[in-house]
Amino acid sequence: MEKGGFLVYVISFLLILLIYILLKRNERESKRKAKLPPGSMGWPYIGETLQLYSQDPSVFFTTKQRRYGDIFKTYLLGCPCVMLASPEASRFVLMTQAHLFKPTYPKSKENLIGPSALFFHQGEYHSRLRKLVQGSMSPDAIRNLVTGIEAIAVSALDSWAGEHVINTFNEMKKFSFEVGILTIFGHLEACHKEELKRNYSIVDRGYNSFPSNLPGTPYKKALLARKRLSKIVGEIICERKEKRSLEKDLLGCLLNFKDEKGEILNEDQIADNIIGVLFAAQDTTASAMTWILKYLYDNPKLVETAKAEQKAIYMSNKESDSQLTWSQTRKMPVTRKMILETLRMASIISFTFREAVADVEYKGYLIPKGWKVMPLFRNIHHSPEFFTDPQKFNSSRFENAPKPNTFMPFGTGVHACPGNELAKLEMLVMIHHLVSKFRWEVVGSQRGIQYGPFPVPMHGLPARFSKESTI
Repeated sequence: MEKGGFLVYVISFLLILLIYILLKRNERESKRKAKLPPGSMGWPYIGETLQLYSQDPSVFFTTKQRRYGDIFKTYLLGCPCVMLASPEASRFVLMTQAHLFKPTYPKSKENLIGPSALFFHQGEYHSRLRKLVQGSMSPDAIRNLVTGIEAIAVSALDSWAGEHVINTFNEMKKFSFEVGILTIFGHLEACHKEELKRNYSIVDRGYNSFPSNLPGTPYKKALLARKRLSKIVGEIICERKEKRSLEKDLLGCLLNFKDEKGEILNEDQIADNIIGVLFAAQDTTASAMTWILKYLYDNPKLVETAKAEQKAIYMSNKESDSQLTWSQTRKMPVTRKMILETLRMASIISFTFREAVADVEYKGYLIPKGWKVMPLFRNIHHSPEFFTDPQKFNSSRFENAPKPNTFMPFGTGVHACPGNELAKLEMLVMIHHLVSKFRWEVVGSQRGIQYGPFPVPMHGLPARFSKESTI
């Protein structure tokens, strides 16, 4: 190398090194300037967990927001947390800078669902699995499920009719579970379905219990039931392979998957994702449908409006001796707006958990690596800045689309719920038959909310159902 060329090389190297040092120094200075968000961390080790669980979580978070603003810190469930209560902050964490925040769940819950479930992951594995799950629950895929969902809804409603009082939330959970089974497995043999139901109910009871491995505790029973669920799914997979079935349900999509390298999903990965979908599909949808009944019951005019829309479809089908169709479910504007307003009011998913994978600066505040980050959907949904008179049920507000990132009932970004279209279809079919053929009366107190962990009306909304004359 000539002397001049070598000199240019050395100068270039020194310039690059100088730029690198300056950038690093600026980064360090920026982090020094950034400070933790305002807020209280509560008691040592305990933090503010007791305050959160001793009152309505909405009141806890709203009080904090009023005192500290849209970004504040606290300490919950053994973790330092940053709470975010603005659409811009939610977009930052869940969309524009999603790579800096990974999904996070307690290990005890991961053990019960399965470590390979898609919502515990990010990156290539998550993207691949999400496409499979979303594909099996897209509008094109679920349009063929209308008849099956309708049959499940009719059977459920018929069983509720009579003088007996039912727990609406528990019955809606059974309905959602049946729809989940249909979506995942198609028409499953009765013996497998009953075994899945029995063991899943044990896992469900232990999911929010104290994670103790002592024999006889709900959590330990749930772990054992979870192993049995994997075995049952394995048997179903084996039968599917023997029959060489090419079903287009979720199980079929998972079984037939092969990546560009020719690799397939193993049975544990398939079982974890199936059980994960069952969990994701059941409580949230059941809670939303329970709230729909509550809001309808509280507003007789709303019932009449929904009834007028649904009765027209029902009588048309009755006269032509036909069933509810996919295209008819697309033409229920009044009911659809009512569902959206329910999702806003109830805010079933009040917040979501993320964890910072690096030190992150947002609006001059430092979010340290390892801290939990929680976008507060409920606070945004109930903000008068975005929704006029937010505590009042008013479905007409959805005649116009909400402002971006102000309405996120199914989350947003790469980890948004892939089954949101299926959930809305379930609600439309159930409401169609409910208001067309039944009336109901809520029994006992109609006030109060209980959390387990999703918000539901007090005592699961005890109600009595009766059939209406369709003449």
